[in-house]
Amino acid sequence: HAAAAAAAPPQPPSGARERSFSEAIAEAHAVALRSDPRVVVMGEDIGEMGGVFQCTAGLTSEFGARRVIETPISEACIGGCAVGAAATGLVVPIVEVQIMDMVTLMMDNVVNQAAKWRLMLGGEAQRDAEGRSVSMPIVIRGPQGGGHRLSAQHSQSLEAWFTAVPGLKVVMPSTPHDAKGLLLAAVRDPNPVIFLEHKNLYQLPRSHVPDGDYEVPLGVASILREGTDVTLVATSNMVHEALKAASRLAARKEQPVSVEVIDPRTLWPLDEATILDSVQRTSRLVIAHEAPRRGGWGGELLSVVQEKAFDYLDAPITIVAGRDCPLPYNAALEKACIPGAAQIAEACLAVVQRPGFDQ
Repeated sequence: HAAAAAAAPPQPPSGARERSFSEAIAEAHAVALRSDPRVVVMGEDIGEMGGVFQCTAGLTSEFGARRVIETPISEACIGGCAVGAAATGLVVPIVEVQIMDMVTLMMDNVVNQAAKWRLMLGGEAQRDAEGRSVSMPIVIRGPQGGGHRLSAQHSQSLEAWFTAVPGLKVVMPSTPHDAKGLLLAAVRDPNPVIFLEHKNLYQLPRSHVPDGDYEVPLGVASILREGTDVTLVATSNMVHEALKAASRLAARKEQPVSVEVIDPRTLWPLDEATILDSVQRTSRLVIAHEAPRRGGWGGELLSVVQEKAFDYLDAPITIVAGRDCPLPYNAALEKACIPGAAQIAEACLAVVQRPGFDQ
């Protein structure tokens, strides 16, 4: 997938309109429902309750129960209904999985049906009532990640599962602005899209989100901070930890480190060009994600850069990732399993071969 040039972070105008992450997601739902009568939202407790994290708040009052569909507590049922509906071309489902760990119960429909539908049928699949060629227009979105003492079965980061399945697109926004624009782009994509939202992002301070309809294109990374010494690619909530680490490194009185922070925003399609261009300029790469290192998405990015930019590297590529264990309920143990700004900063120092903060 050839991507456009990496986008710079949007600069909010004076008196900017601000929304929380949840509010941005809810707005994207509303815009999608207004702009396309085929769109429906499906999930548990998404009606009057507005979803556990309020990402569907206010939708039922405007669009009614026929388009904001309360489902049984059965992810297998939700997945089957949504994939079947999308296959007709008459419905564009946005599925909220209340806790993304429970997507395990709909994986047959996601992996064996949705991901393969378009390719098995030559890209045509069905045609809708107006004769338009469609494929598998479905978005499966919901919260993932740890840090809230929800224990091992409600705290996983499962993005690597989905990036390993050809036919799926995988989105991981890190800001309210990107969440709204990426969700609208995902809804209008003819392919199945997995849209992963870290729980910590719902607690971000409100920030600039434009009114109305706009899209952030899939497959375009965002350079959030420019730098010259090391490229730091971080996903989802780790983007904010990466920015903290970069600020801390730049503020060192002796031997400060200039870090370029990149948010890929979509893990597939991946904006390889932006990341490779940055690595060619800095000659070093650190990758940060919350999911365990073993089998994690960072290994995929490492292989891409190793193959395509090896001659530019002046240090081994480093991955900062979660521990290879189920997340504990105990707060101290859970914290010890999830990387943060301190670990990211130390990794950046190591690749530029400069003393750590304790030296």
